Amino acid sequence: MSHAHGGKWAVFAIVAIGVFMGTLDSSIVNISLPTIARDFRVPLGGSIEWVVIAYLLMSAATLLSAGRLSDLIGRKSVWMAGLALFTGGSALCGASFSLWFLIASRAMQGLGGALLFSTSPALLTAAFPPEERGRALGLNAVTVALGTSAGPTLGGIITASLSWRWIFFINLPLGLAGAFLSWRILDGSRAGRAGRFDPLGAASLGIGLAAIIAALSFGTELGLRSPLIISAIIVGAACLTAFFFIERRVPDPVVKFSLLRDRVFLSANLSLILSFLALFAVGFLMPFYLEQLRAFPTEVAGLLLTPLPIMIAVIAPLSGMVSDRIRSTRWLAASGLLIACTGLVLTGLLTAESSIADIVWRLLVIGFGQALFQAPNNSALMGSAPPQDRGLAAGFLATGRVMGQSLSVALAGAVFTGLGGAVAGAALERGDSAAPDLSGTFLTAFRAAFFVCAGVAVVGVAASLVRGAREKGAQDRRTRKQILHTRTKQE
Repeated sequence: MSHAHGGKWAVFAIVAIGVFMGTLDSSIVNISLPTIARDFRVPLGGSIEWVVIAYLLMSAATLLSAGRLSDLIGRKSVWMAGLALFTGGSALCGASFSLWFLIASRAMQGLGGALLFSTSPALLTAAFPPEERGRALGLNAVTVALGTSAGPTLGGIITASLSWRWIFFINLPLGLAGAFLSWRILDGSRAGRAGRFDPLGAASLGIGLAAIIAALSFGTELGLRSPLIISAIIVGAACLTAFFFIERRVPDPVVKFSLLRDRVFLSANLSLILSFLALFAVGFLMPFYLEQLRAFPTEVAGLLLTPLPIMIAVIAPLSGMVSDRIRSTRWLAASGLLIACTGLVLTGLLTAESSIADIVWRLLVIGFGQALFQAPNNSALMGSAPPQDRGLAAGFLATGRVMGQSLSVALAGAVFTGLGGAVAGAALERGDSAAPDLSGTFLTAFRAAFFVCAGVAVVGVAASLVRGAREKGAQDRRTRKQILHTRTKQE
């Protein structure tokens, strides 16, 4: 049964609008933080960081619950609510009269973004037949790459020529257009069986995830022995433990742990988390190398990082199309992650004298491998879930991405800082030539962080390979059985 009145490509266009807004907004804000801090007369650091963190925490805390909610009440309803919250939050962000009002509005945006990102893969999976699923998810990766890569450049231009407020106001026409098209095109029928939402489970899960991600976000800055970090970890662990026991006692749990008994679904989720844990560190560490060790201007450093998203935008659709034509995606996904792992090792071997060409081709290798991995892995993850649980599967996908990114920053930051890279980089930036062998200390820490991430990628390759050799046939048979069972019940 089609899940849209306007065809699969109309659904793709609607999803592209929401995904582009979400990814653009997550990357466009960082470059404007100094201007926002000056406007509200607050120091750069401390409270201003919550403009970014409020969005991240609210989004991460609600992704799984939002995905489950879309399975129960219908994906159109959740998608439309996400567009309304994100667009309304954008308007409030742009009109903010104080920093704390801006932070609260960013949390509202984060909730809207969670509703969008937890629903978009399920909308695409329902709209496209199994033999085109990889291509659709590959093209969706292009939208993510475009939003991510355009954010810093567009944010700089808008902030310099208009005002930082317009980095939020530009979402308004996109959000209104997306809402109108969604209302006209998307099918409003429910995705699966009737059930009741579990608010206690959702609350314990949300608080637990938010506390853990907050600890990861501030762990490098405050230190893992900080009372605040330790308290956040304890609260997070307690809430997630309570969540596990709550879910075992309710008829309609937020998370169906039975999904994790499917080898393909579990493998694809583990591979996803490990891939982001390994690869997100590139965008975190490379600016230190480019700006502190190599003394490139910020705009040049930003330009040198664009090969990564460009390569993803070019290769991901092709990788998705190939995955649609083969029975098992495990070799394609594992090969992509192995190539990315090789790129991590090669990038870790950069020196203080490496040419721009040396930097760029190494990043292209990482981008090629990441693009080769993403679409097949996401297709396997979404295809392994029954149709009535694909909203929850999309929530797993989005949550895995956020958790992997947070763990990546924490891990790479801990290695880099622990080996003296951060101190050496700051001294290099100040031009402190009195300290001995700053470049050597920086490169030792830089290489260690990249090599550790490469080791994580190797584990991700292994996780990709264990998913089974005949996954696609099993997925398609399971999908056909679910559709036949649903039709039989309806008749």
